Amino acid sequence: MSYTVFLVEDNQDLNSILQKYLENAGYTVEAFLDGFSAQQKIHETPDLWILDIMLPDTTGYTLFKEIKEIHPNIPVIFISAKNQEIDRVVGLELGCDDYISKPFLPRELILKTQKLLERTKGPQLPQASAVKINGYTINRENHTIHHDTELISLTSKEFELLLFFIDHPNRVFSREQILDRVWNKNYFGSDRVVDDTIRRIRKKLASLPIETVYGYGYRYRLVK
Repeated sequence: MSYTVFLVEDNQDLNSILQKYLENAGYTVEAFLDGFSAQQKIHETPDLWILDIMLPDTTGYTLFKEIKEIHPNIPVIFISAKNQEIDRVVGLELGCDDYISKPFLPRELILKTQKLLERTKGPQLPQASAVKINGYTINRENHTIHHDTELISLTSKEFELLLFFIDHPNRVFSREQILDRVWNKNYFGSDRVVDDTIRRIRKKLASLPIETVYGYGYRYRLVK
């Protein structure tokens, strides 16, 4: 299972670049362009928050305090404006886990993220190429699914959405969140494409427990 990172950066171009670099490094990323949007997710439990200090509607310091009141053990990296040494001092005094100052190379942030998560959570284990769930053998590498000797065919998007659910068991996602994570933010069609894709997955994989959470969205229920 990949680690989840919540990224708060109000510069849209930098936000998109950092999100792509983090996702390419194997992380699941939810990105926010303002403090208000991030505050709506404070009760969720990502593995790491990355907070820009200067935001249009609040500050990273304020978000940091709100996050730590609820989840004191979730690590936080602060992003500061250019040459603001005082930001680094205040951030460290508040108890942030790491700090990076603009301008920086995205690779620098990836390295800080990797080292911090290894220190707080241990090395990330590689995902198995094949997993078995409710009689299905799902192979990530060659995008195949077998049920006994039967080969089940999924489209690339169906398979991508299936892996997304498997990698985030028991978490509820709205249509909008699924669109952002699986279809990406450049998709401009109807959010009903999520319903249609899940309907096809359910038809092909009838024993896979993807549940509808009425009034919110969907989750893959992992029973231990």
